[in-house]
Amino acid sequence: MGDEMVKEEALQIIGMFQVLPKLVVFDLDYTLWPFYCECLSKREMPSLYPHAKGILYALKDKGIDIAIASRSPTVDIAKTFLDKLNIKSMFIAQEIFSSWTHKTDHFQRIHSRTGVPFDSMLFFDDEDRNIQAVSKMGVTSILVEDGVNLEALREGLSRFSQNWNASEKNKQK
Repeated sequence: MGDEMVKEEALQIIGMFQVLPKLVVFDLDYTLWPFYCECLSKREMPSLYPHAKGILYALKDKGIDIAIASRSPTVDIAKTFLDKLNIKSMFIAQEIFSSWTHKTDHFQRIHSRTGVPFDSMLFFDDEDRNIQAVSKMGVTSILVEDGVNLEALREGLSRFSQNWNASEKNKQK
């Protein structure tokens, strides 16, 4: 399935939900691309998971901002790969740095930069410890097995919608 077909299907999935996140945050390694960037050199040509680019374009088309939260120790390689893939400019925040905090520092910085509340964010990552830590901050967080794909997007938007509706009911009490 090409990027355009994935984008069209992603737009259909997004269209099924009345409540959408203001910001969708992605990990890089084994979430947007199938490798650890510290294991490659800047000279190599990286690739994304098959559905990743179409999903990114669909989110942007719908006016949903996207950001990166990556604990990569090789920031220069990660940024070079984002450039080579022609997607670097799509992200309103790129928090790429080595850390022991399971991404909580990344999300504090993203929040400071964007002003988007944690409960208005959706996050995709391949590491359960990051999902657990960021979920405690109020971010709807989805564990991906083989990179972000249309099924993960559907699950993420569905869970975001459920969380949002539950928090709205609590506010009314």
